[in-house]
Amino acid sequence: MNTILEKLYKDHQVKPFISPDRDIEAWLLDPNPVPKRNMELLEDNLLAGDIILLWRIQFGTFTTESWFPKYFEYTYGIDAPKHLKTLVEEGYAVIETAFDSLDHLNAAMKKNILKSKGITGLSKMKVADLDQSLHGNFTEEELESHFSIRGYKLTPKGEQILEQYQDIIDRHPKKNL
Repeated sequence: MNTILEKLYKDHQVKPFISPDRDIEAWLLDPNPVPKRNMELLEDNLLAGDIILLWRIQFGTFTTESWFPKYFEYTYGIDAPKHLKTLVEEGYAVIETAFDSLDHLNAAMKKNILKSKGITGLSKMKVADLDQSLHGNFTEEELESHFSIRGYKLTPKGEQILEQYQDIIDRHPKKNL
């Protein structure tokens, strides 16, 4: 089995990640190898899959609870959770604070957090009012204990590298929005 994979990826600069959970035998019936260009090292040892991860983050909807599509492994040859951790460690993205992550909570969740402090009049509050009330009644430390989801955000370094490799984003299939 390994010899088949070695032949398949012998000309790739970096060998693609293959999940231990992948059914290799089934995949090899109709293999669709990771394209060679997706496994070429870019600046700072980044790969095309890292650029796509950064692209996903820049939409503002990627969180610590987001799932990773299979294309990260099958098309880009990366272990996406591991690469995301590295992108944060290398300063391309940051994990947002609890206050910065409030946009990932719905109004009911925000109201429950405020109720825990005895705040009243919540039924009349709109989302902006709830956010203002959270900012006025909680410290970052108090708020972070009430929910675990956090957003990811690009740093200027992440934004710059994304601009630099626009061609990778351009060739990534897009959903019709």
